[in-house]
Amino acid sequence: MRTRVKICGITRPQDAITAIEQGADAIGLVFYAPSPRNVSIEQAAEIVASLPPYVSKVGLFVNAEPAFISSVLKRVALDCLQFHGDETAAECEQINMPYYKAIRVKNDTNLLQYASQYPRANALLLDAYSEAAVGGTGQVFDWSLIPSEMGKPIILAGGLTPENVAQAIKQVRPYAVDVSGGVEANKGIKDASKIASFMQAVNQFRS
Repeated sequence: MRTRVKICGITRPQDAITAIEQGADAIGLVFYAPSPRNVSIEQAAEIVASLPPYVSKVGLFVNAEPAFISSVLKRVALDCLQFHGDETAAECEQINMPYYKAIRVKNDTNLLQYASQYPRANALLLDAYSEAAVGGTGQVFDWSLIPSEMGKPIILAGGLTPENVAQAIKQVRPYAVDVSGGVEANKGIKDASKIASFMQAVNQFRS
């Protein structure tokens, strides 16, 4: 099965369109003010309005209040929520939408325990742990820490680039890969040539 691709941290309609034209399956919109890739509700609505059908729109939230998430959903047609903070399963489920939970992986992280703690999550997104930021750090974690059978789809993130994504897919065999900084010209501004190279690397592995 083909590895799916999400391009995260989209801040401009033209970057979203480029990602989809190159074959990405999903785009990620960051609703977290401290992030350099944060978008306003107005920006996000404009980006989503520019997209063709059958593109998955994912909203990333970090320990957000339910009222804020609801205010986003009233204006932005998201398909899935990505919880990237310390949210419990109950907090993730109270919005009553498909979601996946991001896990920041350290050497002692018990990923099987996390899989059991979030039974209704559509997938687990595995990212590198950093004390400096909750995501988008550009750091790679030790992929050998991922059990061969997680019992749930895996979305691999953390420092992926056009140069290492094929090896990542070969080693981890994730359902999907998630990239942000690895295809950027500057934080929040995507590089069309890097997106194309990233997608080529993913597709070459498939073939």
